[in-house]
Amino acid sequence: MSTGARKNPSAQQAIPAVIDELRTLQVALISDQFHRLVGTGELKKYDCSTGVMAGTAVTVRVRRGDNLAILRAFQYCRPGDVMVIDGGGDTSQALLGGIMSLHARTMGLAGVVVDGAIRDVAEVSKRDFPVFARGHIHRGPYKDGPGEINVPVSIGGMTVMPGDIIMGDDDGLLAFSPDEAEEVIAKARIQQQKEEATIQMILENRWDLSFVDALEARCNN
Repeated sequence: MSTGARKNPSAQQAIPAVIDELRTLQVALISDQFHRLVGTGELKKYDCSTGVMAGTAVTVRVRRGDNLAILRAFQYCRPGDVMVIDGGGDTSQALLGGIMSLHARTMGLAGVVVDGAIRDVAEVSKRDFPVFARGHIHRGPYKDGPGEINVPVSIGGMTVMPGDIIMGDDDGLLAFSPDEAEEVIAKARIQQQKEEATIQMILENRWDLSFVDALEARCNN
C-alpha cells in the first residue's frame, strides 16, 4: 500500500451459480428483501442491454474529474466483476467513455457503475454492455491521480464494499454482501411466485382488494 493511495487486492468473487440466479431476478424483488432500505435510483442506465447486471464489485474512488485510478483498476478486475467508481457525484468532467467501456466489455466485466459522468453516449447507448452513470458531458478527464482501489465507496448514497454483489437494471442499483445472497434469493423466489399469482388474478378479474381496509385502519393520521 502506498501512502495516500490505497490499492488493495480484489475480494474473492461470488459463486458463479449465485450470480447466474440473481440475473434471473429483478432488482426490485431483491430490494424488497432488504425492507426497501438499500440501493439507489440516482444513476441512469446508458446502454441498450436487457436483463439484470450482477457481479462482484471492484471499487474505485477517484478525485473528481480524474480517471488515473480507473485505468489502474482494470488490472484488479476479472471476468464477471463490476467496476464500481465513486466519482463524488461530479458531472463536470467525464470519467470514461466509449474506449474504456469497450475495454471493460472485452475483458469480460459484467458492467461499469460510475457515480460521475461519462461521454460518447451515442456509442455507449448502442452497446450491449451495462453502463450506469449519474450524467454525461463531452469534457474528458484528467489523469493526475490520486485514487484508491478496493476501498469502501458511496454510489448515489449507497455504500458498496469491495467484494459486494452489485446488481442493476432499469429500476436502479443494489449492493449487498455475498453472504446474504442465498437467503435473499430464496425469499425473492417466494415473493416472485406471489406476484405472479396476483398478476394472474388481475388478468382474470379476481384480484381481491379487501386488504386495503386493514391498511387504512392502521393509518395514524
